[in-house]
Amino acid sequence: MSGRFITLEGGEGVGKSTQARALAQALRARGHDVVETREPGGSAGAEAIRALLLEGAGDRWTPGAEALLFAAARADHVARTIKPALAAGAWVVCDRFLDSSLAYQGAADGIGADRLRVLHEVGASGLMPDRTLLLLLPEAEALARATRRDGAEGDRFGARDAAYHAAVTRAFRALAEAEPARIRPIAADGAPEAVTARLLAALDGL
Repeated sequence: MSGRFITLEGGEGVGKSTQARALAQALRARGHDVVETREPGGSAGAEAIRALLLEGAGDRWTPGAEALLFAAARADHVARTIKPALAAGAWVVCDRFLDSSLAYQGAADGIGADRLRVLHEVGASGLMPDRTLLLLLPEAEALARATRRDGAEGDRFGARDAAYHAAVTRAFRALAEAEPARIRPIAADGAPEAVTARLLAALDGL
């Protein structure tokens, strides 16, 4: 029996981590076996790479080096966590996946989507989610949420300027327009419970 692979995507401050936990709980309440995971991370090797990616100065890595590190972390994550869970019939709920690389490194950093897709094919056999839920907020509200969450302690990505994050959001929207069957835009404003209900509704058909 094969499970289902669900990813949550979006820019900084839209509530992905909170909603990933809530969605996993709601799916368990419906009787599903659910594995919660995240990127970068989700396996021992990928968590080690996560520390390299998120800590340190903003210019610690070149965009190309970042892209390779994300691809390496994802390869280990897919092989050791995601594929075994799916093969066992579990639903996997993942906070970020390939679409984040396409938006951040591919678009905002200028690496290009085609190059990243080749890395994904090599490292993760091209595995893609069954459904991607793209959380969207007005930029000002997302920035305010991220600031409340992180204060002055944001990671290397959260600390980047407003123009960078605007480019990331545009890239996510473009991905959703290009793949409407897989990627479902979800309004992330309002009460958390209301957002979770929207996420569940967007899983209809799975």
